[in-house]
Amino acid sequence: MTDTQSAAIVALPGTPSPALVALNNAHAAELSFLTPERFAELIDDAFFAACIGEADALLIAFDQAADYDSPNFLWFRERFGRFVYVDRIVVADAARGRGLARLLYEALFERARIGGHDRVVCEVNADPPNPASDAFHAALGFVEVGSARLANGKTVRYFERGLR
Repeated sequence: MTDTQSAAIVALPGTPSPALVALNNAHAAELSFLTPERFAELIDDAFFAACIGEADALLIAFDQAADYDSPNFLWFRERFGRFVYVDRIVVADAARGRGLARLLYEALFERARIGGHDRVVCEVNADPPNPASDAFHAALGFVEVGSARLANGKTVRYFERGLR
């Protein structure tokens, strides 16, 4: 059995562990820094919030009805009536190469289909660039649907993957 096959996806607890907060914040440049309190709020509002292991990987996604003020989320809300937005996905350095991000995405795709959604959307930094994320999302079938320069100076590209 491979590491991916034996990986168990579990719902994120309402109060994130210090290890999950540390995993997120170790990648704050790509994801944004979260206090434990803000992390808990995101989990509570999420359409899908899951992790693998104590802190091997995590994914948090919102649907269009979320009370969320991210400019990236709002970009999609202005353009699509229904969607599931991947706010953050991260894999710990020591757990990379085991297919955990793909496993989390596949679970999200299934949950979104069951929920009646026909698209999953996300953004990837263009400046600063994130070529690993670009390649990963392209391999999953995401296509670019727009871009924006954010108030914090980052430039992002917006992606969509149809589910039907």
